[in-house]
Order: sequence, then C-alpha cells, then structure tokens
Amino acid sequence: MLDYDLLSALAAVIRTGSFERAAQHLNVTPSAISQRVKLLEERIGAVLVIRGQPCLATEAGQRLCQHVEQVALLENSLRQSLPGLEPEGRPVTLRIAVNADSLATWFIPAMAETNGFLFDLVLDDQDYSADWLRRGEVIAAVTSHGKPIQGCNCQPLGVLRYVATASPDYMARWFAEGLDEHSIARAPCLVFNQKDRLQSLWLRQAFGTDGRPPVHWLPSSQAFVDGALAGLGWGMNPEMLVLDHLQAGRLVALKPGQVLEVPLFWQQSRIVSLLLGEVTQAVLKTARTLLMPLGTV
Repeated sequence: MLDYDLLSALAAVIRTGSFERAAQHLNVTPSAISQRVKLLEERIGAVLVIRGQPCLATEAGQRLCQHVEQVALLENSLRQSLPGLEPEGRPVTLRIAVNADSLATWFIPAMAETNGFLFDLVLDDQDYSADWLRRGEVIAAVTSHGKPIQGCNCQPLGVLRYVATASPDYMARWFAEGLDEHSIARAPCLVFNQKDRLQSLWLRQAFGTDGRPPVHWLPSSQAFVDGALAGLGWGMNPEMLVLDHLQAGRLVALKPGQVLEVPLFWQQSRIVSLLLGEVTQAVLKTARTLLMPLGTV
C-alpha cells in the first residue's frame, strides 16, 4: 500500500526542485521532507531523487510523481461530484508541455478560462513537446505531432502562422542589392535554440536551400520581436505578435506573402482525459478562436 504522505513529499521535491521549497509547500520542516523521501526510497528499493541544484527525478521517481498527480485529479473530480467530501487545501497542479510561441500568443488566455487548477508548464519546441508525454512527465502537450501518441488522445488546435520579419534599417543594410540566397546567407538571423528549425524551413521554402546564415541565439519569443525591432537580425515571428509592428512599418516581411504555417495539436493522457475535460475545452475553444483553421495549411 502506497503512503501518500511520503509520495506527496517526493512530488513536492521534484516539482519545486529542492527539499527546502518542498518543505515550505507542505508546511513541514526540510528534515521531515528528507526523512519521508528516504523512507519511500527504502520501501521502493530504488533511488527516486537525484540530489542537486535543482533536485531531479529518476525514472522511478517520475513515475511515482505522475501517479500522485493523477490521484490528485481523481480526488478533485470526486469533490466536484460529491460536495460532502472535505475540500482540499491546495488546488490541483497540472503539468503540461507547451511551445514558447503558443505561450506568448494564445495559451495563457486558455489557462485563464479554467478554475481550480494550477499550472506547471514545461517549455519545449512543438516538434519535441510530445516527447514529454511519451516519457510520462506531463499529462498533456501542445505539439506539432498530429498522430496520437500511445495512450493519448489527440485533437487539432489550428495553425500558428509565422512571418520572416526584420526592421527597415536592417533590410536596407543587408539587402540593399536585393534579397536572394546569397545575401540571405550573409545576413544574421535569430534562432530560439538548437531545436528551432523555423528559419531553416522558411529558407528552404523561399529559396530551396537551408542556408547557413550567422546566428544570434535568443531563447525568448518576446526577445525575437525585440531583436528584430532593434535590427539585430531577421527571424520567424508569430504573425499575432508582430501584426501591429508590420502595419505600423516598424517591421517588414522579408518576402511578402511567403509565410510559414505550423499545425498544432492537443494531446493528453487517456487516463486523465475525462478529468481534464474543462481544461481541454478551454484549450480547444481558445486555440480555435485565435489560430487559423487547420484546413488552411
């Protein structure tokens, strides 16, 4: 029989990243948290937490943490249907993987449509966010993968449209003689991180080549906009984030009409799909209001 006081201590350490913050979260001492985790490890017969800054879960620890979160969702559902049950002191926390551009454009309004939940968001590229679901580290993900992951339900969200943008001064400096595959190969571009393929995809679409332009690494959606406005480089910005700048002339499209459209999907663990009904409804409603319909790709 699992001891949920011990499991709650483990989950708190993994989610907060330290024994001290876990103790604050559960209103106990760090020593009590340490003792509970140690006792749980002894009972399970495996190391569950890699001690460090931050503390990380082993594979076994992550599976137990996921179990705790699923139980919390079940209990939350019971309390809603059985008002006589004693209310829980803390809202249920949902761990979800989402790409940075969705978070910067439409996902927060979806979060605001829900009640009684806290969110623990994992940021990753839309091409990789599904991996978090495969590993069982999140219960849902915004992803570019339209094929259902094993054990998950998949629903279309819509299309996030990107525009290759730069400042007028940048255009005059780097493309004074025209925009072609040779000039674009010399012009600095903005890249989110090593997983970001949007610039390469657009270059292949626009010029038939990946190109290898000089790169500024800017791991922030807003920094992409700011970097383009400052003339630092050109980058693929969500149209929703830069539409006002384009209309005002503060930014221009490198190649007007040449956009990149990324389809997005909502995948959630089938085990908790019914319990995530409100969240899923909010995500689908908001995405389908703010994103382009998927059939336009």
